[in-house]
Amino acid sequence: MVYLPQEWVADRPRRHAAKIPDDVVYRKKADIALDQIRHALANGIRVSAWTFDEWYGRDGTFLDALESLGQNYVAEVPANFTGWLYEPDVLLCPRAQDRHRRGPKKHFPRLSAKALPASQVQNLLVYSRVFQKQKWRRVHVKDGDNGPVVWEVKHAPLYRKHGEDGLPGGTHYLVVARNALNHKEIKYFVSNMVPGRHGVTLEWLLWVGFSRWPIEKCFRQSKDELGMDHFEVRSWEGIHRHLYLSNLSLLFCADVHQHLREKNDGESLPDNGNGALQRFDLGVGPIPAAGRTFHPVSRGRAHNPLPPEPQSTGEILPYEEDVSAASKRRHRSRRTTLLYTQ
Repeated sequence: MVYLPQEWVADRPRRHAAKIPDDVVYRKKADIALDQIRHALANGIRVSAWTFDEWYGRDGTFLDALESLGQNYVAEVPANFTGWLYEPDVLLCPRAQDRHRRGPKKHFPRLSAKALPASQVQNLLVYSRVFQKQKWRRVHVKDGDNGPVVWEVKHAPLYRKHGEDGLPGGTHYLVVARNALNHKEIKYFVSNMVPGRHGVTLEWLLWVGFSRWPIEKCFRQSKDELGMDHFEVRSWEGIHRHLYLSNLSLLFCADVHQHLREKNDGESLPDNGNGALQRFDLGVGPIPAAGRTFHPVSRGRAHNPLPPEPQSTGEILPYEEDVSAASKRRHRSRRTTLLYTQ
């Protein structure tokens, strides 16, 4: 799907010159991404978790829509993303002493007047006792061209705002990652999966959050080697044809690359790039300097191959929750398969 800038929508002469169909309207990138996810689900694709950068992670409506589809995610969010570390009190109906008071009627459910407002995650990291009491924990994320890439993490349950009313939803999880070599570089991740439940671990959440690099590498190769962004077209159909051919060429090259890898006695060849999926087991990569202790992200590509059996049918998975307690709600696909981009 090609993104149409909003300034093009009302520019009729420009649309006519580019032969943009009349039924093409402006849509946010998050809405386009949701349609792609729905299309994938309808075709039987199942993933353990989606991950994306803070452009999508900042959009609460996008996160709500993923959860309504029963999808797990590990979202990178901006520093001003808001939430609570403790579940705030929510009033479901007026108190008895307030029912006969005059004045404008209040809507319910609503946050209790005693509840603290949601705080930005960057402020939670600095001022919250939950994070102040924690020590930074070192985690080996990947092996780069210059050696192991290590991040330091802190983490805690988080209740983010849901819907237009801004009420807290189910228990989410906030992971703060700080570059061990550059403490000014900090990433914030929010997930609707909680470590300790259904086999989810902190290391696995980090592994998912840092696994965007192979996709970014895929786009970079398509642009640098196959000219995906080298086009001089003036029509709506022309740009689509160029993108189709570029991606088809990349798919062909990936298929040839895979056959060459399998030809080498079925052994997995090391990737010379510094991708997040390159080497996650410390037994393969360089040995870190003595005296530094950190935890490896142990779940890697070699242990999670695609299943040989066909994928399930295209029925969209329903939203699942534990109705016994709102604070224990979670959103999960019934069947999960981790997909990798070579």
